[in-house]
Amino acid sequence: MVRPGPARRGTRRQRGPASGAGVALPLMVLYAGAIAAGVWLGHLPWGTPAASALLQLLAFFAYWQDKHAAERGRWRIQERTLHLWSLAGGWAGAWFAQQVLRHKSAKASFRQVYWATVVLHCAALAWFGWWRLGSPGPA
Repeated sequence: MVRPGPARRGTRRQRGPASGAGVALPLMVLYAGAIAAGVWLGHLPWGTPAASALLQLLAFFAYWQDKHAAERGRWRIQERTLHLWSLAGGWAGAWFAQQVLRHKSAKASFRQVYWATVVLHCAALAWFGWWRLGSPGPA
């Protein structure tokens, strides 16, 4: 946990290219399609879509909880914990939280690490998919 501190007010919400919507939204569609295809082809377990949806919700909730604590000067969730949620697969929920809650959306260093977690997670899924193509059948 991070020590409480004064909530930062007046930070500007990033819009347009800085928000990453032009990359994030198409990537989310591709990601959902890759998971669906992986399940359909038997390369991923049937519970994968439900697990992914749960991770999205949990990541969003973690951002909400951190924003709530920040506004009240309470103990905060560490940034690395938020990044771990993204790396684990909750990156789409984290992106929506950044946009909807306007939390962690203006801090450039945080967003750089966030996008690195997105790339790493998607690369791991792609590698797993290619690896599983060589051994078809139920996962």
